[in-house]
Amino acid sequence: MLHEYAQFLVDLIAGWGYIGIFIMMAIESSFIPFPSEIVLIPAGYLASQGEMSFLMILFAALAGSLVGALVNYFLAFTLGRTFLLKYGKYFFIKENTLLKMEQFFEKHGHISTFSGRLIPGVRQLISIPAGLGRMSLRDFIFYSAIGAGIWAFILIILGYTLGENQELLNQYLKQITISVITLLVVLAMLYYRLKRKDK
Repeated sequence: MLHEYAQFLVDLIAGWGYIGIFIMMAIESSFIPFPSEIVLIPAGYLASQGEMSFLMILFAALAGSLVGALVNYFLAFTLGRTFLLKYGKYFFIKENTLLKMEQFFEKHGHISTFSGRLIPGVRQLISIPAGLGRMSLRDFIFYSAIGAGIWAFILIILGYTLGENQELLNQYLKQITISVITLLVVLAMLYYRLKRKDK
């Protein structure tokens, strides 16, 4: 079953192509929790088979990541802290998480925009304190691009390398499967919560 799921992911990425990678990475880098492993590891495997270009995958992933990060940055920049504290919970941004992100940003400065992109659970939200702190757009794009580029490169290399070792690929895809299930549970809970509020 795991092998069939791995093949499903590979076929999905192959069908959507570079535009699909761009869109899914933009989603992953915004406030919607979406594991980038699901996208880039199968894409790396396809690159190892000569079906996709390694550089084009990296470019699409980087461009998508920057778009998603800029969405968070401009939302925080324009709407401000008060709005995010009040309504952030509807976009998976809890008050406690926001406070931690702000403390992380204040402690490490602009470089946190780079380092935060490499930390799971942090990389999607690190753009928010950058926007709240009114970090210059040029610096934000620079640090975000470096961090997002490194993270994407690592995942693509994993897919490229593990793609030739089916046993290791299957082992790693177990973690991806768990991530997918978690994502579906979160989305189901959000849908149920919104439906209850409408009644």
